[in-house]
Amino acid sequence: MGSAGIVVDDSGVARCWWAAATIDYMAYHDDEWGVAVHGESRLYERLTLEGFQSGLSWLTILRKREGFRAAFAGFDAGTVAAFGEADIERLMADTSIVRNRAKIRAAFTNAQAVVRLREQGGLDELFWSFAPAGHRQPRTPSDVSSTTAESIELAKALKRNGFVFVGPTTAYAGMQACGLVNDHLAGCHKGGS
Repeated sequence: MGSAGIVVDDSGVARCWWAAATIDYMAYHDDEWGVAVHGESRLYERLTLEGFQSGLSWLTILRKREGFRAAFAGFDAGTVAAFGEADIERLMADTSIVRNRAKIRAAFTNAQAVVRLREQGGLDELFWSFAPAGHRQPRTPSDVSSTTAESIELAKALKRNGFVFVGPTTAYAGMQACGLVNDHLAGCHKGGS
C-alpha cells in the first residue's frame, strides 16, 4: 500500500485501498463509484442494492447485480411497485439475488415510494437536494465517514416519503456511490490530489 490508503498497481495507477481487493472492486471503483448518477431507475437501483448490501459484502452485491436487474424488472419502479406476494415467493427462490424476505419487501415498498415521489419532483430531485456544498475529500481511510449530517437528513426525508431500509449509513453509502460526495482519497486517480 502506498501512502495514506492509496494502492499503486503495476502500471502506476493509484487507487483507494479497497479497490485493490478484487478485479470487481477495481472496475467498480474506476468506472462507477463516485460518478454522478441521475434518473429514477438508476437511483432506485442504487438505493435498493445498498439496502440489500446491509450486513453483507458489497462484492456479493456486485457479483449478483445482473440477477437483481432481471429480478426487479430493470429497476423500473412502476413495475416493481405492482409486485405482490407471488413475486416475493418467486424472488425468494431466485438464487441470482440475495434472498432476504425483508429486503425484498423493502424493495417493493420503496418502489411504491418512488412512484409517489413523481408528484413532488421525483427521486432525483429529492436525493440530489442533499448533496453537501462543502464536502471535504478524505485524505486517509480514517477520514471516510459512515454517516454525515446530510445522510442523516436524507434518511429522514426518505422515510417521511415512505421508504424503508434506508438509515443514515445506507443513505451515505448511496451518496458516495451516486457521486453526491467524492470520497476517493486524495492521491487516488479518481479523486485528485
